[in-house]
Amino acid sequence: MRRIESVLLVGAGAVGSAVSTVIQRGAPGSLRVLVDADRHERYRKDGFVVNGSRVDFPLASGAAPPTPGKEPDLVILAVKNQHLARAIAEMAPFVGSHTLVLSLLNGISSEDELAAAFGREKVPYAMILGIDAVREGNATTFAAAGKIYFGDAHNAVGFRSERVSRIAAFFDRAGIGYVVPEDMIRALWYKFMINVGINQASAVLGATYAAFQRIPEAREAMEAAMRELIGISRAKGTGLVEADLGSWYDTLAGMSPDAKTSMLQDVEARRKTEVEAFAGTVIALGKETGVPTPVNRLLFDLIRTIEQSY
Repeated sequence: MRRIESVLLVGAGAVGSAVSTVIQRGAPGSLRVLVDADRHERYRKDGFVVNGSRVDFPLASGAAPPTPGKEPDLVILAVKNQHLARAIAEMAPFVGSHTLVLSLLNGISSEDELAAAFGREKVPYAMILGIDAVREGNATTFAAAGKIYFGDAHNAVGFRSERVSRIAAFFDRAGIGYVVPEDMIRALWYKFMINVGINQASAVLGATYAAFQRIPEAREAMEAAMRELIGISRAKGTGLVEADLGSWYDTLAGMSPDAKTSMLQDVEARRKTEVEAFAGTVIALGKETGVPTPVNRLLFDLIRTIEQSY
């Protein structure tokens, strides 16, 4: 089994910076961050600030791609959904015959797009859960690094495929918390349920995690969006049930009350949000399955209105 020695990070936002910090601390010398020409000069000069301290990640540029056979062993992707097509084009020269690609994007479709570009055998399913990273300018703060859930669509107890074993061995060395679920598709839908609920409700309410930890009305708004996806999951057989709401509250209780969802951060920074990947996908799946989605329709309209008012 080929050992993972080199990692390329694509997308140095809140999640990417936090994950990169853990890797650089636990597996020094293994990480590089892919940047374009504009960011290369800015990051070389200013570096990154993570939890109040400057961090200088080694940088990689598409202007100087690796020679064949020298590509990284693992690419970790942490961009927003709307930037995925561009990221695929930029990272293509760095994906060799031995390279695995792990997507930490929100939603349930990035693995299919990456598999179409690089081959299904290179792209296990993945997500990150429980991270509370916030990015402002070049500064990222986080209290909880969360865990990366990854694996094949189905992972038998006591058995891991070679690609899953390679990544798990690297995460063990780097000190990255992870879980290999038996049913990875269900896990992806569980994370999607969270995004559909708290990300969108927080963007509309302008609320940090504290509101959803303490205020019943905020929780009810979040749950209403989630329940529509649970209904769709039931129709499609992806495994979500009502009890998953309670499991989410266990995770939510451990989040920093002052931290903000990625969608709220986008709204406050007047950036494009991932509403098409969240409510837009739920609406489309609702039409496909015959499940009504009025809450997500309203959230879609409200968030698109917020975007257009920037």
